[in-house]
Amino acid sequence: MASILVIDDEKSIRNSLKDVLEYEGHTIAEAENGMEGLSAVRSNDYDLILCDIKMPKMDGTEFLEMALKSKPELSIIMISGHGDIETAVDCIKKGAYDYLAKPLDLNRLLVIVRNGLDKSNLITETKTLKKKINRYSNSKIIGSSMALNAIHEIIGKVAPTDARVLITGPNGSGKELIAKALHNQSNRAKNPFIEVNCAAIPSELIESELFGHEKGAFTSAVKTKKGKFEQAEGGTIFLDEIGDMSASAQAKVLRALQENKITRVGGEKEIKVNVRVLAATNKNLKEEIKESNFREDLYHRLSVILIKNPSLNDRVEDIPELAQFFLEQACNEMGVAQKSIEESAIHELQKKEWTGNIRELKNVIERLVILSGNKIDKNDVQKYA
Repeated sequence: MASILVIDDEKSIRNSLKDVLEYEGHTIAEAENGMEGLSAVRSNDYDLILCDIKMPKMDGTEFLEMALKSKPELSIIMISGHGDIETAVDCIKKGAYDYLAKPLDLNRLLVIVRNGLDKSNLITETKTLKKKINRYSNSKIIGSSMALNAIHEIIGKVAPTDARVLITGPNGSGKELIAKALHNQSNRAKNPFIEVNCAAIPSELIESELFGHEKGAFTSAVKTKKGKFEQAEGGTIFLDEIGDMSASAQAKVLRALQENKITRVGGEKEIKVNVRVLAATNKNLKEEIKESNFREDLYHRLSVILIKNPSLNDRVEDIPELAQFFLEQACNEMGVAQKSIEESAIHELQKKEWTGNIRELKNVIERLVILSGNKIDKNDVQKYA
């Protein structure tokens, strides 16, 4: 489902396009001229724009130039009359995605709209990948302990399905990596993986972050915004630290899971969503349910599959692999010659109480790379860890 803006001074054309595209499941906004359309573009995020060339106040060519200057990634399809074909071709040279000639051909309209939306999705996905490429490159699960092998087995069975998964475990134990592995091995792997840290978002903003909001829904809502559920369309949404989510947001998430529909904050229209939901928490949700801090019905919806991620203290046999991985990573990131770590140093690391789990081990290895010599030994670990 896409958000499409139709700009045309002829109401009959706008109505025809709206009827056809809404039948296809898209949300349609309208504007009578280029000026009104430009104002809408600056205030909202659209997946696609259909714009007439000949209009009063501001024609389509001028709108195209100003809209692309404001948002270069926009997919804009120009609508031309019989005498405007050359102008339409010129618009393509200036950045328009394609053009439609009047009278509108329904089949051509649907094909061009579909292709234009594919382009928009590719741009969005590329941006997401560029932002996360560094994190994804180091997102493999390291270790070969019995506990991890059991988790790998579960991932292999569950990933190809759309079953919801609740991942539990202490902070810093790598719950996010399990969620990414589930997504990467699923049929949704080519679609977005959207992460939401429920503990990092203020309770008054969590609903807007998850479900989006309409322009004017609250004081700072200066434009319509898509929420994480819409951004994850066709892919996976990972709700990290879901035990910290407000009661109001829990109710809305439950509805989204039950009906596959959401409603933006300040909006009334239901929006269908197709996402797989993965969740994680460091809390004992059954205790939270007893204390009325978490909804029991939401817990059962989320925990179709339950994966318990062990602490580092419960899988110390993985420390040699983890230490070597973080050592190579740290040396590469710091631009220093590759260092080695002696077996005595590994044994010393295995004796340590890892209250911060894998995150703490990573920090310790980075510290050792900075403060130790070419070979990290037992004394270095005792001194700096």
